[in-house]
Amino acid sequence: MRHFYLVMKTEQIYKLFLESAGVTTDSRNIGHNQLFFALWGEKFNGNEYAAEAIRKGASWAIIDDPQYESENTILVDDCLLELQALASHHRKQLNIPVLAVTGTNGKTTTKELLASVLSRKYNIHYTKGNLNNHIGVPLTILSAPSGTQIMIIEMGANHIGEIKILCQIAKPDYGIITNIGKAHIEGFGSFEGVIRAKTELYDYIKSVNGVALYNDKDPLITSKIFNYVIRAVPFSDPAGLPLIIEKEETGMNLTVKILYNKQTYIVKTNLFGSYNYWNIKAAVATGLFFEVPVNDVIAAIEGYIPGNNRSQIKITDKNRLICDSYNANPSSMHQALDSFRNLSVEPRLAILGDMLELGDQSEQEHAGVVEELYNAGIKEAMLVGKNFSRVNIVQGFKTFPDVASLSEYIRKNPVKGYTILIKGSRGIGLERIYDLL
Repeated sequence: MRHFYLVMKTEQIYKLFLESAGVTTDSRNIGHNQLFFALWGEKFNGNEYAAEAIRKGASWAIIDDPQYESENTILVDDCLLELQALASHHRKQLNIPVLAVTGTNGKTTTKELLASVLSRKYNIHYTKGNLNNHIGVPLTILSAPSGTQIMIIEMGANHIGEIKILCQIAKPDYGIITNIGKAHIEGFGSFEGVIRAKTELYDYIKSVNGVALYNDKDPLITSKIFNYVIRAVPFSDPAGLPLIIEKEETGMNLTVKILYNKQTYIVKTNLFGSYNYWNIKAAVATGLFFEVPVNDVIAAIEGYIPGNNRSQIKITDKNRLICDSYNANPSSMHQALDSFRNLSVEPRLAILGDMLELGDQSEQEHAGVVEELYNAGIKEAMLVGKNFSRVNIVQGFKTFPDVASLSEYIRKNPVKGYTILIKGSRGIGLERIYDLL
């Protein structure tokens, strides 16, 4: 009986959704005729803003606290679950393929590259920014414009079971796991927990007889993929012809050589870091799989300009910055330092922030990064956060408890003429120092 009630309520709200201008969870930015979902946060109760949302033009406010009932409110048991149910219902009505992307590193850049490539042939809709969680995925699905031909959904997680839930909402037909590395160990419990969580995407793909596109040069993924899925397409042969992509060492901007259908293409990207090679390969292979002409694929890769502090190269009047401060974990930190070490530039400076959510492995992993910095011959570094401050024993590497103290130091001791790698977890906030450099 309970299940029947939820289905009926969702179907009723769906009719209102079809007549609306879309959904929002932010009462500060209400559009006329939108549906407002009153979600709860750690420090706020969205129900308190329902009346305000209606005053600002919302057609209906979906609430889950009866004391805020009024005209044009709809009372449900749980606003978040109702938002997810509405998105799941809408997804069922969309007769289009959905491609899901997850992984420890590179999922956002891969998603952006995929969007650039697939949009050369299709009307696509894809995850904007970091809307890749239990709220962002439903909002992405519900904001798909009419005429969308392919949807690309990024899926993030820091606990086992989250990818499974996102798959139940988005119902992907195709899936990519970029890689599986050390991140969010605190939430996953162990590296085996990370593997279990990420491969929930493969479990779902198998259940719907979908297709997994995979990096057949990744030993871990290759060893496990056929334990989970039946239909899998390797990046090296996405469309019946061999695809070979090789890195070209040409300085700051990553350049790759692509060999396909007896043709050779030299592709200069706007991305820093040889680790982005794998993200490019995923996008190229997927584009060819979806029958995007190879010349359009090449143009899309060359034209992609990174944003959101991921692998960005910024030239200021003082320094050359490699801005990669959106996220960090042991595997991505290693990859960034490896690329930075191989640059033929001097002087160099690494500004690194703590890697968060590593649990009892935190001290060991931060000590490993300090050791790697030293062994790489990078003589100058500024390390930010309590974890790096605790383990730094290298003379010449400066430590700071937080970004505020680092900023104060840079103001008093300006940095000029350097190539600077800036990388850390988003919670550290290293992007706040860009204007000082």
